[in-house]
Amino acid sequence: MGKKIRSVATAAIISAATIYMNTAQAADQIRIVIDQQPSVVVDMLDNPASQDFISMLPMQVTFEDFARTEKITYLPRRLNTDNSPTPAQASGDFTYYAPWGNIAVFYKGLGHDSRLFVLGKIASGKEVLAQMNGDFSARIEKVE
Repeated sequence: MGKKIRSVATAAIISAATIYMNTAQAADQIRIVIDQQPSVVVDMLDNPASQDFISMLPMQVTFEDFARTEKITYLPRRLNTDNSPTPAQASGDFTYYAPWGNIAVFYKGLGHDSRLFVLGKIASGKEVLAQMNGDFSARIEKVE
């Protein structure tokens, strides 16, 4: 009986991990282009909120520093977050904060907030964001 329960539990864990990995797969890449700086490249996740964001590209935005941990910019409209996971956030995450309707790109660690939807993960250039002072303009575009 014990072996059967362990087998079922193991199968459930493998199934849950597979579902998470399928949700967390990179779908597309975007880049944040800042004047006279290397581009920031983001591996986007394959979820409805990420796809909705990508559909808005390219866009010109103004980023500002928030709490010395993230750069934020406001979107022209809210994203569809239906069926989009909110996994634990970490440094390097490209996120959407639903209450304010803004993008938050974390260059330092942070705590968990269930209203943050992870859209992607910075593949390169996190240090570029960390060194930017004050407000700055950028172009966000899909990598073709």
